[in-house]
Amino acid sequence: MKAFARHRYGSPDVLQLEEVENPNLTDDAVLVQVRATSINAHDWHMLRGKPYLARVSEGLRTPKSSVLGLDVGGVVEAVGAAVTDLKPGDEVFGARSGAFAEYVVSRNMVPIPKGTSLEQAAAIPVAGQTALQGLRDKGRLQAGQRVLVIGAGGGVGTFAVQIAQALGAEVTGVTGPKSVDLVASIGAKNVLDYTRDDFTRSAQRFDLILDIGGTRRLSTLRRVLTPDGSIVMVAPQPGQWIGPIARVAGAVLTSRFSRRKVHPFLSHVSRDDLFVLKELVETGKVSPVIDRTYPFAESPTAVRYVESGNAHGKVVITSQEP
Repeated sequence: MKAFARHRYGSPDVLQLEEVENPNLTDDAVLVQVRATSINAHDWHMLRGKPYLARVSEGLRTPKSSVLGLDVGGVVEAVGAAVTDLKPGDEVFGARSGAFAEYVVSRNMVPIPKGTSLEQAAAIPVAGQTALQGLRDKGRLQAGQRVLVIGAGGGVGTFAVQIAQALGAEVTGVTGPKSVDLVASIGAKNVLDYTRDDFTRSAQRFDLILDIGGTRRLSTLRRVLTPDGSIVMVAPQPGQWIGPIARVAGAVLTSRFSRRKVHPFLSHVSRDDLFVLKELVETGKVSPVIDRTYPFAESPTAVRYVESGNAHGKVVITSQEP
Protein backbone atom coordinates (compact mmCIF):
# COMPACT_ATOMS: atom_id res chain seq x y z
CA MET A 1 0.00 0.00 0.00
CA LYS A 2 1.00 3.64 -0.35
CA ALA A 3 1.98 5.73 2.66
CA PHE A 4 3.88 8.88 3.48
CA ALA A 5 6.94 7.60 5.30
CA ARG A 6 10.03 9.15 6.85
CA HIS A 7 13.33 7.51 7.73
CA ARG A 8 14.94 10.37 9.60
CA TYR A 9 13.85 13.28 11.74
CA GLY A 10 13.37 16.63 10.08
CA SER A 11 10.96 19.01 8.39
CA PRO A 12 7.91 17.90 6.37
CA ASP A 13 10.32 17.60 3.43
CA VAL A 14 11.50 14.23 4.79
CA LEU A 15 8.05 12.73 4.15
CA GLN A 16 8.10 10.64 0.99
CA LEU A 17 5.32 8.70 -0.71
CA GLU A 18 6.37 5.05 -0.68
CA GLU A 19 5.11 1.51 -0.99
CA VAL A 20 5.00 -0.11 2.46
CA GLU A 21 3.74 -3.44 3.75
CA ASN A 22 0.02 -3.85 4.34
CA PRO A 23 -0.94 -4.10 8.03
CA ASN A 24 -1.88 -7.55 9.32
CA LEU A 25 -5.46 -8.03 10.45
CA THR A 26 -5.82 -9.48 13.97
CA ASP A 27 -8.84 -11.26 15.45
CA ASP A 28 -9.91 -8.32 17.62
CA ALA A 29 -9.44 -5.53 15.06
CA VAL A 30 -10.71 -4.24 11.73
CA LEU A 31 -8.90 -3.38 8.52
CA VAL A 32 -9.90 0.14 7.47
CA GLN A 33 -9.32 1.87 4.18
CA VAL A 34 -8.33 5.39 5.22
CA ARG A 35 -10.42 7.94 3.33
CA ALA A 36 -9.45 10.90 5.51
CA THR A 37 -7.08 11.76 8.33
CA SER A 38 -6.32 14.94 10.23
CA ILE A 39 -3.15 16.40 11.62
CA ASN A 40 -2.32 16.84 15.30
CA ALA A 41 0.55 18.60 17.04
CA HIS A 42 1.85 15.15 17.93
CA ASP A 43 2.51 14.46 14.25
CA TRP A 44 4.88 17.35 13.61
CA HIS A 45 6.54 17.00 17.02
CA MET A 46 7.35 13.37 16.23
CA LEU A 47 8.32 14.29 12.67
CA ARG A 48 11.03 16.58 14.00
CA GLY A 49 11.82 14.43 17.03
CA LYS A 50 11.40 17.36 19.40
CA PRO A 51 11.70 17.81 22.25
CA TYR A 52 14.76 15.61 21.96
CA LEU A 53 13.79 13.70 25.09
CA ALA A 54 11.01 12.09 23.04
CA ARG A 55 13.65 10.25 21.03
CA VAL A 56 14.34 8.00 24.01
CA SER A 57 11.14 6.15 23.16
CA GLU A 58 10.75 7.09 19.50
CA GLY A 59 14.30 6.29 18.37
CA LEU A 60 17.53 8.06 19.22
CA ARG A 61 19.07 8.52 15.78
CA THR A 62 16.28 7.44 13.47
CA PRO A 63 12.57 7.02 14.17
CA LYS A 64 11.34 3.53 15.02
CA SER A 65 8.06 4.13 13.22
CA SER A 66 8.23 5.37 9.65
CA VAL A 67 4.56 6.29 9.14
CA LEU A 68 2.95 9.05 11.19
CA GLY A 69 -0.69 10.06 11.61
CA LEU A 70 -3.29 9.12 14.22
CA ASP A 71 -6.78 10.19 13.15
CA VAL A 72 -8.83 7.98 10.84
CA GLY A 73 -12.06 8.35 8.96
CA GLY A 74 -12.57 5.41 6.63
CA VAL A 75 -14.42 2.34 5.45
CA VAL A 76 -14.13 -1.13 6.95
CA GLU A 77 -12.48 -3.48 4.47
CA ALA A 78 -12.40 -6.62 6.63
CA VAL A 79 -13.06 -7.62 10.24
CA GLY A 80 -11.23 -9.93 12.60
CA ALA A 81 -12.77 -13.20 13.72
CA ALA A 82 -13.74 -11.81 17.15
CA VAL A 83 -15.34 -8.58 15.89
CA THR A 84 -19.14 -8.63 15.97
CA ASP A 85 -20.21 -4.97 15.99
CA LEU A 86 -18.70 -3.86 12.67
CA LYS A 87 -18.82 -5.27 9.15
CA PRO A 88 -17.19 -4.60 5.77
CA GLY A 89 -18.56 -1.43 4.22
CA ASP A 90 -19.22 0.37 7.51
CA GLU A 91 -17.99 3.96 7.71
CA VAL A 92 -15.95 4.37 10.88
CA PHE A 93 -13.70 6.79 12.72
CA GLY A 94 -11.08 6.34 15.38
CA ALA A 95 -7.38 6.56 16.13
CA ARG A 96 -4.45 4.42 15.11
CA SER A 97 -0.79 5.21 14.54
CA GLY A 98 0.24 5.04 10.91
CA ALA A 99 -2.79 6.88 9.53
CA PHE A 100 -0.86 8.67 6.77
CA ALA A 101 -1.43 5.55 4.69
CA GLU A 102 -4.04 3.77 2.59
CA TYR A 103 -4.92 1.23 5.28
CA VAL A 104 -4.73 0.77 9.04
CA VAL A 105 -5.65 -2.06 11.38
CA SER A 106 -7.21 -0.94 14.64
CA ARG A 107 -9.34 -2.04 17.60
CA ASN A 108 -10.43 1.55 18.26
CA MET A 109 -12.97 2.20 15.52
CA VAL A 110 -16.65 3.10 15.87
CA PRO A 111 -19.37 4.16 13.40
CA ILE A 112 -19.10 7.77 12.30
CA PRO A 113 -21.71 10.19 13.71
CA LYS A 114 -24.91 10.27 11.69
CA GLY A 115 -25.02 13.21 9.32
CA THR A 116 -21.25 13.69 9.15
CA SER A 117 -18.84 13.04 6.31
CA LEU A 118 -15.71 10.94 6.64
CA GLU A 119 -13.67 14.16 6.46
CA GLN A 120 -15.56 15.63 9.41
CA ALA A 121 -15.29 12.38 11.35
CA ALA A 122 -11.53 12.24 10.79
CA ALA A 123 -11.18 15.60 12.55
CA ILE A 124 -12.65 14.27 15.79
CA PRO A 125 -10.62 11.44 17.41
CA VAL A 126 -7.44 12.83 18.98
CA ALA A 127 -8.47 16.47 19.43
CA GLY A 128 -11.94 15.53 20.62
CA GLN A 129 -10.70 12.97 23.13
CA THR A 130 -8.02 15.35 24.39
CA ALA A 131 -10.60 18.05 25.07
CA LEU A 132 -13.11 15.64 26.60
CA GLN A 133 -10.66 13.86 28.88
CA GLY A 134 -8.90 17.07 29.89
CA LEU A 135 -12.12 18.79 30.94
CA ARG A 136 -14.17 15.89 32.29
CA ASP A 137 -11.54 13.58 33.78
CA LYS A 138 -8.53 15.69 34.74
CA GLY A 139 -10.35 18.97 35.27
CA ARG A 140 -13.48 17.38 36.79
CA LEU A 141 -15.52 20.15 35.24
CA GLN A 142 -18.98 20.63 36.72
CA ALA A 143 -22.04 22.43 35.39
CA GLY A 144 -22.09 26.08 36.37
CA GLN A 145 -18.32 26.41 36.65
CA ARG A 146 -16.27 28.98 34.77
CA VAL A 147 -13.63 27.57 32.43
CA LEU A 148 -10.87 29.37 30.56
CA VAL A 149 -9.65 27.71 27.36
CA ILE A 150 -6.25 29.01 26.27
CA GLY A 151 -5.73 28.23 22.58
CA ALA A 152 -9.46 28.14 21.91
CA GLY A 153 -9.11 28.58 18.14
CA GLY A 154 -6.99 25.50 17.50
CA GLY A 155 -7.82 21.86 16.93
CA VAL A 156 -8.18 20.87 20.58
CA GLY A 157 -9.45 24.31 21.58
CA THR A 158 -12.45 24.34 19.26
CA PHE A 159 -13.57 21.01 20.70
CA ALA A 160 -12.87 22.15 24.26
CA VAL A 161 -15.04 25.26 23.94
CA GLN A 162 -17.99 23.20 22.69
CA ILE A 163 -17.56 20.29 25.11
CA ALA A 164 -17.21 22.61 28.11
CA GLN A 165 -20.43 24.32 27.11
CA ALA A 166 -22.11 20.94 26.64
CA LEU A 167 -21.05 20.05 30.20
CA GLY A 168 -22.79 23.20 31.44
CA ALA A 169 -19.81 25.49 31.94
CA GLU A 170 -19.48 29.19 31.22
CA VAL A 171 -16.65 29.38 28.71
CA THR A 172 -14.07 32.10 28.11
CA GLY A 173 -11.77 31.49 25.16
CA VAL A 174 -8.32 32.96 24.59
CA THR A 175 -7.19 33.01 20.97
CA GLY A 176 -5.49 35.03 18.26
CA PRO A 177 -7.18 37.92 16.45
CA LYS A 178 -8.07 35.86 13.37
CA SER A 179 -10.03 33.32 15.43
CA VAL A 180 -12.05 35.63 17.69
CA ASP A 181 -15.24 35.42 15.62
CA LEU A 182 -14.85 31.67 15.19
CA VAL A 183 -14.53 31.02 18.93
CA ALA A 184 -17.54 33.20 19.66
CA SER A 185 -19.57 31.35 17.02
CA ILE A 186 -19.01 27.94 18.65
CA GLY A 187 -20.30 28.97 22.05
CA ALA A 188 -17.72 30.88 24.09
CA LYS A 189 -19.51 33.48 26.23
CA ASN A 190 -16.40 35.65 26.29
CA VAL A 191 -13.53 35.71 23.79
CA LEU A 192 -10.19 37.36 24.51
CA ASP A 193 -7.66 38.31 21.85
CA TYR A 194 -4.29 37.53 23.40
CA THR A 195 -2.62 40.29 21.38
CA ARG A 196 -4.88 42.89 23.02
CA ASP A 197 -6.38 41.43 26.20
CA ASP A 198 -4.30 40.38 29.20
CA PHE A 199 -6.59 37.95 30.99
CA THR A 200 -4.02 37.47 33.78
CA ARG A 201 -4.82 40.99 34.99
CA SER A 202 -8.56 40.46 34.89
CA ALA A 203 -10.70 40.53 38.01
CA GLN A 204 -12.52 37.41 36.81
CA ARG A 205 -11.62 34.10 38.39
CA PHE A 206 -11.94 30.65 36.83
CA ASP A 207 -12.65 27.25 38.32
CA LEU A 208 -10.67 25.51 35.58
CA ILE A 209 -8.05 26.58 33.05
CA LEU A 210 -7.40 24.31 30.09
CA ASP A 211 -3.93 25.40 28.96
CA ILE A 212 -3.33 24.33 25.37
CA GLY A 213 0.16 25.32 24.30
CA GLY A 214 2.01 25.89 27.54
CA THR A 215 3.36 29.38 26.87
CA ARG A 216 2.17 31.05 30.09
CA ARG A 217 3.92 30.80 33.43
CA LEU A 218 1.98 28.63 35.86
CA SER A 219 2.39 31.22 38.61
CA THR A 220 0.67 33.73 36.32
CA LEU A 221 -2.20 31.38 35.53
CA ARG A 222 -2.77 30.66 39.22
CA ARG A 223 -3.57 34.32 39.80
CA VAL A 224 -6.85 33.98 37.91
CA LEU A 225 -7.97 30.74 39.56
CA THR A 226 -10.59 30.46 42.26
CA PRO A 227 -9.20 29.25 45.63
CA ASP A 228 -10.02 25.64 44.73
CA GLY A 229 -9.46 26.00 40.99
CA SER A 230 -7.18 23.88 38.85
CA ILE A 231 -5.10 24.02 35.68
CA VAL A 232 -4.96 21.19 33.16
CA MET A 233 -1.80 21.30 31.02
CA VAL A 234 -2.76 19.86 27.66
CA ALA A 235 0.45 20.57 25.73
CA PRO A 236 4.06 20.91 26.81
CA GLN A 237 6.04 24.06 27.20
CA PRO A 238 8.03 24.71 24.01
CA GLY A 239 11.63 23.60 24.06
CA GLN A 240 14.30 21.75 22.10
CA TRP A 241 15.53 19.38 24.76
CA ILE A 242 13.38 18.43 27.74
CA GLY A 243 10.23 20.22 26.67
CA PRO A 244 7.56 19.66 29.33
CA ILE A 245 9.69 18.05 32.04
CA ALA A 246 10.64 21.20 33.93
CA ARG A 247 7.12 22.57 33.74
CA VAL A 248 5.57 19.27 34.84
CA ALA A 249 8.02 18.97 37.75
CA GLY A 250 7.19 22.49 38.85
CA ALA A 251 3.49 21.78 38.61
CA VAL A 252 3.70 18.62 40.72
CA LEU A 253 5.86 20.29 43.35
CA THR A 254 3.82 23.45 43.80
CA SER A 255 0.50 21.57 43.77
CA ARG A 256 1.55 19.84 46.98
CA PHE A 257 1.50 23.14 48.84
CA SER A 258 -1.54 24.76 47.30
CA ARG A 259 -5.27 24.19 46.99
CA ARG A 260 -4.93 25.39 43.39
CA LYS A 261 -3.88 22.22 41.57
CA VAL A 262 -2.00 21.80 38.31
CA HIS A 263 -2.50 18.58 36.37
CA PRO A 264 -0.12 17.48 33.58
CA PHE A 265 -2.13 15.57 31.03
CA LEU A 266 -1.76 13.26 28.06
CA SER A 267 -4.88 11.91 26.40
CA HIS A 268 -5.40 8.27 25.54
CA VAL A 269 -7.47 6.45 22.96
CA SER A 270 -10.76 5.23 24.40
CA ARG A 271 -13.42 3.49 22.37
CA ASP A 272 -15.97 4.51 25.00
CA ASP A 273 -15.01 8.16 24.58
CA LEU A 274 -15.31 7.89 20.81
CA PHE A 275 -18.94 6.89 21.39
CA VAL A 276 -19.38 9.87 23.74
CA LEU A 277 -18.05 12.19 21.04
CA LYS A 278 -20.25 10.48 18.46
CA GLU A 279 -23.33 11.28 20.57
CA LEU A 280 -22.24 14.88 21.17
CA VAL A 281 -21.90 15.40 17.43
CA GLU A 282 -25.17 13.65 16.59
CA THR A 283 -27.09 15.78 19.11
CA GLY A 284 -25.61 18.98 17.68
CA LYS A 285 -23.70 19.91 20.83
CA VAL A 286 -20.32 19.57 19.12
CA SER A 287 -19.34 20.15 15.51
CA PRO A 288 -15.84 19.59 14.07
CA VAL A 289 -14.28 22.85 12.92
CA ILE A 290 -12.23 22.31 9.76
CA ASP A 291 -9.90 25.04 8.55
CA ARG A 292 -9.02 23.43 5.22
CA THR A 293 -8.46 20.12 3.49
CA TYR A 294 -5.56 18.84 1.40
CA PRO A 295 -5.38 15.88 -0.99
CA PHE A 296 -3.29 12.93 0.14
CA ALA A 297 -0.48 13.84 -2.26
CA GLU A 298 -0.05 17.16 -0.45
CA SER A 299 0.32 15.68 3.04
CA PRO A 300 3.73 17.33 3.68
CA THR A 301 2.24 20.73 2.83
CA ALA A 302 -0.64 20.09 5.22
CA VAL A 303 1.74 19.19 8.05
CA ARG A 304 3.76 22.32 7.35
CA TYR A 305 0.64 24.47 7.55
CA VAL A 306 -0.38 23.04 10.93
CA GLU A 307 3.16 23.44 12.27
CA SER A 308 3.05 27.12 11.32
CA GLY A 309 0.40 27.71 13.98
CA ASN A 310 -1.95 29.45 11.55
CA ALA A 311 -4.67 26.78 11.45
CA HIS A 312 -8.09 27.56 12.89
CA GLY A 313 -9.60 24.29 14.00
CA LYS A 314 -8.51 21.10 12.25
CA VAL A 315 -6.68 20.42 9.00
CA VAL A 316 -7.84 17.31 7.14
CA ILE A 317 -6.12 15.20 4.50
CA THR A 318 -8.43 13.41 2.09
CA SER A 319 -7.13 10.15 0.70
CA GLN A 320 -7.71 8.74 -2.75
CA GLU A 321 -10.90 6.74 -3.17
CA PRO A 322 -10.94 3.49 -5.16
